[in-house]
Amino acid sequence: MGNFTEHIKVPEPDLSRYQPLNLETVITYVKQRPELQELFSPDEELVSSEVGDGNLNLVFRIQAKNDPARSIIIKQALPYVRLVGDSWPLSPDRAIIEGKALAIFSAICPDLTPKLYYTDYDMYLNIMEDLAPRIILRKGLIKRQHYPNFTKHIGRYLARTLGETSDLYLDPQLKKWNAAQFTNPQLCKITEDLVFTNPYIKDGNGNHFNPLIAKEVEVIQNDEELHAEMAELKDAFMSHGQALIHGDLHTGSIMVDAATTKVMDPEFAFYGPAGFDIGAVIGNLFLNYASHEGHTLDPGERREYQQYLLDLAKGVWENFVAEFQFVWEKQDPVQRPDAYRERYMLKLIQDTAGFGGAKMMRRIIGLAHVEDLESIADPEKRAVAEKLGLAIGRRLVKERSHFSSISDIINVVLTSRPEVF
Repeated sequence: MGNFTEHIKVPEPDLSRYQPLNLETVITYVKQRPELQELFSPDEELVSSEVGDGNLNLVFRIQAKNDPARSIIIKQALPYVRLVGDSWPLSPDRAIIEGKALAIFSAICPDLTPKLYYTDYDMYLNIMEDLAPRIILRKGLIKRQHYPNFTKHIGRYLARTLGETSDLYLDPQLKKWNAAQFTNPQLCKITEDLVFTNPYIKDGNGNHFNPLIAKEVEVIQNDEELHAEMAELKDAFMSHGQALIHGDLHTGSIMVDAATTKVMDPEFAFYGPAGFDIGAVIGNLFLNYASHEGHTLDPGERREYQQYLLDLAKGVWENFVAEFQFVWEKQDPVQRPDAYRERYMLKLIQDTAGFGGAKMMRRIIGLAHVEDLESIADPEKRAVAEKLGLAIGRRLVKERSHFSSISDIINVVLTSRPEVF
């Protein structure tokens, strides 16, 4: 039997004109870009600052010194994982993927996506709208802020981006051509390892966790039923090219204020299961729910805000379903009858639960934890929140085949306890 893998060509990025920027060279770069001449004049004094706190990239804010409100963001991919260093090489092609995804998502939901000024294929960077003074949603939720438009906005974003890029709406040939533009093997591999694999292996690569939850982690890493469910979710992630998904839609990828919502950072975008994006949003809301076991010590205040978070999760799903009606109105009732629609939506709510649970557990056990939990200074209080997060996540994965509504998912959160594992 021959070795067919020799016929698989893995392209190498062209780094011949690539140079990582710094606080000085980024200003020179901006002044040379014709795409920005309407925003900044060539002789204008500019100020740069590094604003990124992400795991992968360099992120700079460039402002006019005499008018700081005139500003842009430059996000440049490094040829390695920034969180780890050059011992973990990673193609900067992800910047090209991100630029293409931003262009598509902006065409679909321009009010919910940052404006893209330019994608530089040589420097592997994107120049885009500065979303300040909005704040990262995760930070607002930690502080128990309320966002009255969030569920309406994110429900529409999910419905339109997932619906319009799927076979339910897009011409099947165009969909396949689009999918070919979003082959994203290296970043998919990160998700496959960090979300679906490593956290469930003792001494899995990158795993680290609060020693006070070691018993719960051991239970998870020895739970064969959970591992079988996780294998199914991983298979769906790898093989179900349902729609163009954001691929990393946690509460750190959303910026908000009281009136507006913006979704950013789609560098993990590829054609995958729609429930992965919906589950990422809802799972991160549940992580924040768990975190208030440590952040909010007054029982009444804690219950009130946790209920608000459950209302957000419910609202995200319900607004998604309402907005997704445009897809079903387009369908041929013979080829896709009501029975198919019901099965599709049932599978989607179950996928949402499973992927959301997987995203929760990995943020507690694996590489790259979340501020919601890490900012709880007292290890014992943090352990209570982490145990609750693990309990919810584990049940969402294992019990998902029994769910038929968002209320079933909410009930899991309400009935999970950190001491019952």
